[in-house]
Amino acid sequence: MSVDLAVIGLGYVGLPLARAAIREGLSVVGFDVNETVVRDLNDGRSQVEDPTDSDVQDMLAMGFRATADERDLADPEVIVVCVPTPLTEDAGPDLRAVRAAIGTVARSLRPGMLVVLESTTYPGTTDEVIRPLLEQTGLVAGHDFNLAFSPERIDPGNSTFGLHNTPKVVGGHTSACTDRAAAFYEQFVDTVVTARGTREAETAKLLENTYRHVNIALVNEMTRFCHELGIDLWDVIRLAATKPFGFQPFYPGPGVGGHCIPIDPNYLSHNVRAKLGYPFRFVELAQEINATMPDYVARRAQNLLNDHDRAIKRATVLLLGVTYKSDIADQRESPAVGVARRLEALGATVRYHDPYVPTWSFGDETLTCVDDLDTALQAAELTVVLQAHSDYDGEMIAAKAIRVLDTRGITPRSPTVEHL
Repeated sequence: MSVDLAVIGLGYVGLPLARAAIREGLSVVGFDVNETVVRDLNDGRSQVEDPTDSDVQDMLAMGFRATADERDLADPEVIVVCVPTPLTEDAGPDLRAVRAAIGTVARSLRPGMLVVLESTTYPGTTDEVIRPLLEQTGLVAGHDFNLAFSPERIDPGNSTFGLHNTPKVVGGHTSACTDRAAAFYEQFVDTVVTARGTREAETAKLLENTYRHVNIALVNEMTRFCHELGIDLWDVIRLAATKPFGFQPFYPGPGVGGHCIPIDPNYLSHNVRAKLGYPFRFVELAQEINATMPDYVARRAQNLLNDHDRAIKRATVLLLGVTYKSDIADQRESPAVGVARRLEALGATVRYHDPYVPTWSFGDETLTCVDDLDTALQAAELTVVLQAHSDYDGEMIAAKAIRVLDTRGITPRSPTVEHL
C-alpha cells in the first residue's frame, strides 16, 4: 500500500500536521513509541486539545492510522519528525528523542525519500546530528535522499492562525532538498517560505521566540520600577501602542510558559556558549528576569496583604487560571506553579480556579478546582489573576473579591484591585 506521509511523534505538533495532510487527500500514517497514544488514537481519542476526539475520528474515517511498528515506515514517500526536545539540566537541548527517531527512520530509509525535522533545536542539528545518522546507511543526503528542516509554528488555542495559513519556513540540505520539501508542504500550507539552508531555518524559529522572550522580559522589568515609582505601566503601554510604526505592545505577566518561549531561546544561548565561548547576554538576562517573576508576584501578594494589615501566613489565596496561556488546558511550564510554591512557602493556603483544569498539581500538592467561583472569591483574603481566560469577567472579579492582584490587566482599577 502506497503511503504519502509518516509523522513520527503524535503530540501537539505531529497530530495537527497529520490532520492537515490527510484533509488534502494525502495518505498518512502516524508513528509513536508510546503504545497508549497509538491505541487511543486508533480508538478515536486524542491526547491533545487540538485535534479533538471528533477530529481524530474524522481522520480515521479518511484512512489515518497510528502505529508503534517501525515496519510501517518502509512505505512513505515523506517522513516528518515531530518529537520533543526539552532542556537538559545544563540548559542545552535534549536530543535523545530526536536521535532515537532518526535511528528509526534510518532503518527504513530508501532512495528518493524526503526526511524533515520539525523539532525545535539549535542551529546545525540537521547537518551535524541528523545527516550523519542517516548517512550511516550508505545513502547520501542531497543525492540519494532529501533532507530538510522546517520549524513548527503551532500556536495552541489560536483560532485565527493554524497550520494551513501560517507561512511555513523550509530549509534543505541542498537547494534540491529545499525544493522537494517546499513542494511537499505546498500541498496543504498556503504559503511556503524557503531558507538558504537548514541552519537559517533552524535559527529563524529561535529568533522568533527569542524576540518574544526578550520583549516580555522588558515589560516585566519595567513593571517592577513602574510600581515603585507609582506609574501605571498598563496605561503607558496603551499610550505607546497608539504609535502606528516602530512599536509592538507586549504585556507583563507572572512569567513565561509553554513549549517555546521558556525553552527555545536557551537552545540559541547554549549553542553560542558551546561553540563560540561567550554568552548571548540578551537571552540570559531575559531568562533571569522572566524566571524570577513568579517570586515577584508572590512577594507583591504578600505586600498587598500587609498593606491591609493581614499576614500572608494562613491567609487563603485564590489563583485564577493555572495554564500557561488563556483559553487552553495546556499547563506546560506554567508560571502558576512557581507562584503557588512560593505562596505556600510563605505560609499561605492556596486554592485555585481554572475552567480548563479540574485538578492541578504543583510540587507535592494536588488540588481540586473550587466548585463555586463566586463563593471562593468572597472567601479568599486575596485573589491573584494569573491567566486571562475569556470565561473570567474582570468586573465581576473586582466586585466580589475582597482584594485582587491582577497580573493580566483584566479587572478595572479600584481601591481593592492592584495591577502588576
